Amino acid sequence: MRTFFDSFTPLFQYLRTWTAIGLLLLVVIWSFPAQAASRIDPQLEQQVLQIIREHPEVIIESVQTYQQQQQQKLKQAQQAFLQDLKTNPQTVIGESPTTGSAQSKSVLIEFSDFQCPYCAEAHQRLKELLAKYPDKLRLVYKNFPLTSIHAEALPAATAAWAAYQQGKFWEYHDALFTNQKQLGQALYLDIAKKLKLDLGKFKRDLTLATPALTKDIQLAEKLAVSGTPFFIINSPTFSGVVQLADIESILTSAK
Repeated sequence: MRTFFDSFTPLFQYLRTWTAIGLLLLVVIWSFPAQAASRIDPQLEQQVLQIIREHPEVIIESVQTYQQQQQQKLKQAQQAFLQDLKTNPQTVIGESPTTGSAQSKSVLIEFSDFQCPYCAEAHQRLKELLAKYPDKLRLVYKNFPLTSIHAEALPAATAAWAAYQQGKFWEYHDALFTNQKQLGQALYLDIAKKLKLDLGKFKRDLTLATPALTKDIQLAEKLAVSGTPFFIINSPTFSGVVQLADIESILTSAK
């Protein structure tokens, strides 16, 4: 479920290449004004297709060039993110929920999904690390609900954001992961009641969460995060994408 900044699987490259080729063919054939689409010369269309059949390498080279340009843009975005995290972490943290030591030199950014079972497992491990190294780690939570496979990921993130507006994000966060199999509107309201939230404000804030959640999602997409949980750390000894299993060794090596 984890994706590294500098890795692209062969299958992903294959699918993306042929998808891009298909799109490029459509662009070549149909790149005319919309009002003239019905008047495309069939002979011209066949000539273009014949050229593509005889010289497919031109299409492939164009797609490869495009891919290289996109990968370079991605690399630049990732490097800029890591530089910001290193030199001015608050620009990365923004208004996201944080826990742990605010003075810690080790800042861990977590992209997570409340319906992801792997995130629930990571949640337990992170709680252990925060308890064991209270002065060595600052955890920052970023939302990346995988809506295509988790129907309750976005509603749960919305409810957690609403709880955050009353200073109860981490308590709400813990309750969501603890009751992950019961995610739904009844649970969201029940947790709010148990945490003694102002229910009127909570319900109003549910309608205001979209901009903050969208900002997190756009950041994840910009960094090519495709799975959760996903971790990026900046510490005195390491900066970059990190596996959950390696976080403790990074903390113990940091002076």
